[in-house]
Amino acid sequence: MHRTTIEWVRNPDGSPGYTVNRRRMNVAGREIGPGQPVWCVAELGINHNGDLATAKRLIMSAKAAGCDAVKFQKRTIDLCYSASVLAAPCASPWGQTVRAQKEGLEFDDEAYQEIAAYCAAIAIPWFVSVWDVEAVRFVERFHLPVVKIPSALVTHRPVLQAVRALARPVIMSIGMSGLSEIESAVALLEGVPLALLVCTAAYPCPIEELHLSRLHTLRRLFPTLTYGYSGHEVGLCSTLVAVAHGAQIIERHLTLDRSMSGSDQAASVEPHAMAKLVREIRDAELAMGNGRLERRACEEKSWRKLRQERPECGTE
Repeated sequence: MHRTTIEWVRNPDGSPGYTVNRRRMNVAGREIGPGQPVWCVAELGINHNGDLATAKRLIMSAKAAGCDAVKFQKRTIDLCYSASVLAAPCASPWGQTVRAQKEGLEFDDEAYQEIAAYCAAIAIPWFVSVWDVEAVRFVERFHLPVVKIPSALVTHRPVLQAVRALARPVIMSIGMSGLSEIESAVALLEGVPLALLVCTAAYPCPIEELHLSRLHTLRRLFPTLTYGYSGHEVGLCSTLVAVAHGAQIIERHLTLDRSMSGSDQAASVEPHAMAKLVREIRDAELAMGNGRLERRACEEKSWRKLRQERPECGTE
């Protein structure tokens, strides 16, 4: 659900100011939005390489790093790729065609049942990005608390309509999308709690192509929505900048080893880096403080020494 909140703003003289409406998204009992801790998502995607044991190690690594949720990607191969693409040659551990590779990277319902049980056992929510209408039905079967629309499907009306019919919170990345495309998608998803994530669909993404100022653009154009950042860059600094600029959701790919085979591994962070990122996000939240201009309790000793004890200082 989305809940409208009211922020009371005071004028410089302390008198009551205006009110600002903001909306918070609730996912698995966790409120996301203004005044709440950043919701940190470990995007596991296909970095498990189709291996359930690797997937569990990734989930545990995300939990140990302090992440709030983990995310997978769900595709129906024959709906996402044409027959000619699937028949094309492609050497991989699973065979010699694109079909063999794509099918090798997908988990079936039985594997996801095991993933669901594992996530429940260690108390970390999980969800998926949906790449076709059948994947949306998968979300419904597993009663997932939120659904992700990837950048590739911002303009895919059937998927957007199917997602809206679920009537549950939605997160949508806006990579490769102009304003008119984003506005159309937002209109199609009217009535469901929605978060927009700034994203550049390049893997890895050059720093100069991140354009984090889009966070301010989203806040100005869609002031009642939740917003955040999905990053594919190398390094952590720019993700912290996104937090400083108001991102309420952070999503970064997690891998056990960036040298592993796979298209997303190089644009991912390893467990120790993910733990560092989450820790520094929490430090950044503390550092932001409340914005009031006043003398702090921790400054009392310095105030007495540097002001009160100086003979030329008055008592103003």
